[in-house]
Amino acid sequence: MAAQEPQAGVVTCPVCDLHTAVDDSNDAVDLYRRHASVTGHDVEWERVAVGDTVSTGNVKAALVELGNDYSEGVPLGVLTAALAAQGISIAETLDTLYDLRMGGEIYEPRDDHVLAV
Repeated sequence: MAAQEPQAGVVTCPVCDLHTAVDDSNDAVDLYRRHASVTGHDVEWERVAVGDTVSTGNVKAALVELGNDYSEGVPLGVLTAALAAQGISIAETLDTLYDLRMGGEIYEPRDDHVLAV
């Protein structure tokens, strides 16, 4: 029997009763984007198996905290998963990141990976 790949967790849409396991944390962000564009509903982390944690609910401070471990950029999925434990939704995190990016406070060294300036 083949070994199962570790899962990053499960995301859910409470409105649609959607529950989907994701293998990579950025898959949760991709699912959020697709689902929100089609239905207008938010997708949330239901269960997080990503080991990264943060001690704050402030998106930029969390990004700085995680940035020490991700020199090539913090994956958006890791950031959203870590902030979910602080009560911050995927939508709130991505909206805040957009504002920070437009303000020149963060940059994206590669797709869906961000770092603070």
